[in-house]
Amino acid sequence: MPHPADPSEIDHAARLLRAGRLVAFPTETVYGLGANALDAEAVARIYAVKRRPATSPLIVHVASIEMAQSLVANWPEIAERLARRFWPGPLTLVLEKQLEKPPVIPPIVTAGLPTVGLRMPAHPIALALIRAAGVPLAAPSANRFTELSPTTADHVRRGLGTDIDYILDGGPCNVGIESTVLSLVASGPTLLRPGGISRTELEVIVGPVASAPEAQADAQDEAHPSPGMHPRHYSPRTPLLLLKDGKLPDQGQGIYLQHQHLPSRESVRTIQMPADAADYAAALYEILHQADAGNYSWIAVDLPPNASEWEAVHDRLRRAASNS
Repeated sequence: MPHPADPSEIDHAARLLRAGRLVAFPTETVYGLGANALDAEAVARIYAVKRRPATSPLIVHVASIEMAQSLVANWPEIAERLARRFWPGPLTLVLEKQLEKPPVIPPIVTAGLPTVGLRMPAHPIALALIRAAGVPLAAPSANRFTELSPTTADHVRRGLGTDIDYILDGGPCNVGIESTVLSLVASGPTLLRPGGISRTELEVIVGPVASAPEAQADAQDEAHPSPGMHPRHYSPRTPLLLLKDGKLPDQGQGIYLQHQHLPSRESVRTIQMPADAADYAAALYEILHQADAGNYSWIAVDLPPNASEWEAVHDRLRRAASNS
């Protein structure tokens, strides 16, 4: 269960956000680094603190469907169905943003794109904070760009130190990986990033869901339609190896995250990962943070099955292991 927050802490954090400051806060997915999404200067601080390229847009967090509707040019019936089914929760909807009347999301939030990603988080502290601030919050994960996402307040402290103004501690995040991002601006729903809501769950509501083409490492000057599409992302500092048969490197001292296959070396430290996809996702970043702190030569991961319920886990592992 999430930690309850003291109302005075929520109020203090909300005042900081209205003043253009940065506040880290818990969501059900990962901890976010929040700023007033209507304040371009505050949002610029997010990019600076994270060392995030301007081509990577930010997700805007809202406290109600009505707040989301005020930020977009139109709210199609498919968005209504998805929001009624999955909000609050780990689903981000990408829609054409409102350009003609306030409130208007500034271009820096959306990497200059005419679209905006919106979600309503399911964590009570996140919702209370947005309501108290009275503004939508731009909030990527509260970590340096491409590094491991934080699922506890301690991860945020260790990763960002004193570069931010306040951290609301809501305990561990229970979903543990980032939201699913679904674009509704193309001819049909398009999955930009797999996440806490599976493709199968989406297709029950909207029918077939297309997949976005992979962003290329050399496309540095082009805005990505969604966060999380950079080839290297979610990465520990320790090299991450993906294995299908338990065959470990002959050299170095590492740690093995076992799913099914026994390790080829008996002396290696082994952590048994959860068998269920949702449980695995919830544990993944915390275990990678622990492994990364262990001064190992490598972290080896026994890949889970290549099944639809594992799509988001495979996405995170593949990007975490990339050298691009």
